[in-house]
Amino acid sequence: MVYRYDLVVRGGRVIDPRSKRDGVADIAIANGRIAAIEDSLPGVEGMRSIDARGLLVVPGLIDLHTHIYHKATAYGVDPEPVARRSGAVTLVDAGSAGYGNFAGLRDFVFASSQFRLLAYVNISYPGIFAFDRNYSFGEASIHELLSVDHCVAAVEANREIVVGVKVRLGPGTSGDIGLLALERALEAAERTGLPLMTHIGKPPPSYGEIVSRLRPGDVLTHCYRPAPNAPVDEKGLVLPALRDARERGVLFDIGHGMGAFGFQSAEEAIADGFPPDIISSDVHALCVDGPAFDLLHTMSKLLNCGLDLPQVVAMASENPARAMRRTDLGHLSVGGPADISLLEQIERRFVFTDVQGQTREGAMLLGARGSLIGGQWREAAPRDFELATQ
Repeated sequence: MVYRYDLVVRGGRVIDPRSKRDGVADIAIANGRIAAIEDSLPGVEGMRSIDARGLLVVPGLIDLHTHIYHKATAYGVDPEPVARRSGAVTLVDAGSAGYGNFAGLRDFVFASSQFRLLAYVNISYPGIFAFDRNYSFGEASIHELLSVDHCVAAVEANREIVVGVKVRLGPGTSGDIGLLALERALEAAERTGLPLMTHIGKPPPSYGEIVSRLRPGDVLTHCYRPAPNAPVDEKGLVLPALRDARERGVLFDIGHGMGAFGFQSAEEAIADGFPPDIISSDVHALCVDGPAFDLLHTMSKLLNCGLDLPQVVAMASENPARAMRRTDLGHLSVGGPADISLLEQIERRFVFTDVQGQTREGAMLLGARGSLIGGQWREAAPRDFELATQ
């Protein structure tokens, strides 16, 4: 029997955490959806094929924490080159915009993108409005800006692209208000039936105070930040409050950024049996040229911290999809969207740097060859920053 498909991805190592598939296979695509996944598809009559031999074929990668309000915020980056160089299919803006400017993010950035862009709505009315290398003002530090009603209204007007509510906590973000900002954000999330993502900075509030208030399905981003407010104590053991939160169903996200990923925190937490649930880059203008760079670079760091490849793939596909409650994304299933990332494993000595300037020499990098979004090919962009430092 001869089958007719639009496209066949041939001979790659297919890693799909949901089905626990890990092996060489062919994937056939028709009408923007996965039509078949078999060890081999002989007799396939296709309009096009992609030779994926020697490549990793994984669910379309999802970067759950980015800042892509490009040109409207000082720290927003253009989502197109970032998505192309990281092999990502979906980028999620993590609270750049609040009620007062969310329509601009939707109409001027999201509407023109070739990638899937989604967003958390900031509990603060103007979103993150004053943040660059030389100036920062906490958007959650003014009571009058923390309007639950306005946040709820922004969610309801944009349900098709909103995945949750965002709040940033710490002296530089919520100031003296502290946990009140978290309570307002939780109220908005509760009223809209959506999860919350909360940033954790330096104390106060403490790590324990924050995670003890989070609900099942809420996301704590910057989970491996360095001290103060690290996930581990002075002996390198994971704080009990974190284990309690995970037991309740709270999700822990990397959110690398320019100040929130420390090798010591990561290595000690992983060694004590506390891997992250989600890997994200927190890419923005202040870290897109290092130390975060993009999602693939962050995934590569976690591989070199001791996680294995199927774990890391799950943390950038199935798990963030679960955090967004988007069961249609993050997996390779017959009948599902043909969202696929094609990656290569590059064996190369490379010096990785965390947000404190601490370094680790790694032996492997992940690189992007391209991605499929609903079966439509997106070519990868070069990652010269890594090639130049080999």
